[in-house]
Amino acid sequence: MEIPLYQVDAFTGQLFSGNPAAVCPLTEWLPDDLLSEIAAENNLSETAFFVPTQQGYHLRWFTPTTEVDLCGHATLATAHVISTELDQTTKEISFESKSGVLKVACHNGRYTLDFPSRRPSPLDGISMVEEAIGVRPQATYISSKLMAVLDDEESVLAVEPNFDKVAELPGDGLIITSTSRDYDYVARYFGPHCGILEDPVTGSAHVVCAPYWKDVLGKSTMIAKQVSKRGGVLEIEDCGDRILLTGTAILYLKGVIYL
Repeated sequence: MEIPLYQVDAFTGQLFSGNPAAVCPLTEWLPDDLLSEIAAENNLSETAFFVPTQQGYHLRWFTPTTEVDLCGHATLATAHVISTELDQTTKEISFESKSGVLKVACHNGRYTLDFPSRRPSPLDGISMVEEAIGVRPQATYISSKLMAVLDDEESVLAVEPNFDKVAELPGDGLIITSTSRDYDYVARYFGPHCGILEDPVTGSAHVVCAPYWKDVLGKSTMIAKQVSKRGGVLEIEDCGDRILLTGTAILYLKGVIYL
């Protein structure tokens, strides 16, 4: 069996930045354990698999250790592969997923992901986050992911987490975030519980961050930077129950998996 494989850098227009995702088009679903083995072999934060449907595509995402219910950068990467490699007439893509129907608008190399908002609620977790990252946050919140608000961008950049302790925290990984001089806010995301120590750019983290920063900054349209080593920029519009994430992508490689 031969399966096409694409690797795309997402939320960036430059190679070797943003977040790399593997994308595998399928004609039908393979066994879950085989999908997991492919994702582990790729050893990227996410591998996306998709199968055509009558309405569009069914999309799933796997880290090297587990399947996840929402992934921004691998969705953007998949849309880039479909619109540039498989069907260059594509203007909008509809994906069935574990988080419902996700639509992606494709326009001149820019992709806007229509994702569900995951507004965070206050959590009494300051001390346990401080123990995990060595910095005392201003406040902590939780939704699908745990979020800690730090004093400033320098504090976010300086964090060197204890990943064993981060893995013990509640929620699907830890976001740290603050205001920024050059952007509306910055963030980092750690997911050691699912095989990702630090994710370069994480769309599913920003659907948690954006509602918080919308309230704090008093604006629904924002530009955020994920200040990982590779880095990536997201244009964000908070529409209430939906969050629009816009970014670009660039193809790094394409090949074939032999099974």
